[in-house]
Amino acid sequence: MAKLKSQTVTSKAYSLTLKTLLSHSVQEIDVQEAAKLKDVIFIDAREEQEYKVSHLKDAIWVGFDNQDLSKLNKIDKNQTLVVYCSVGFRSEKTIEKLNKMGYSAVYNLYGGIFEWKNQNQAVYRNHKETEEVHAYNKMWGFWLDKGIKVYD
Repeated sequence: MAKLKSQTVTSKAYSLTLKTLLSHSVQEIDVQEAAKLKDVIFIDAREEQEYKVSHLKDAIWVGFDNQDLSKLNKIDKNQTLVVYCSVGFRSEKTIEKLNKMGYSAVYNLYGGIFEWKNQNQAVYRNHKETEEVHAYNKMWGFWLDKGIKVYD
């Protein structure tokens, strides 16, 4: 899978925010393409309380502040991984580390779980679909248009 030249999100304002927020130092994938992938492992780079509210189906939680990438040690370095957080900043930093560890097929979910939900993709809690998404805080939660925002 090649690096996509132009990533898309549903909001032009969100698109402008992401263009300046992210360094674009890693491979990126948009929601539509990520949702079509079959042999992929999703990696959640948010904090545990965010993950517990909801996450992508079967995502592996690694955290961010006290990140535990050893959870990925048994995964083949050529396996396709899509890393996400709320908007893409923490996942981008996580991918930089994974690339240094030798993982080669790693992609940042452009727009994060917010854009995933904004494009009507499913999120899960305890293996059941939910509408709730941890919105991080009121400022960043502004970009979550669909679902139920949770702040805790």
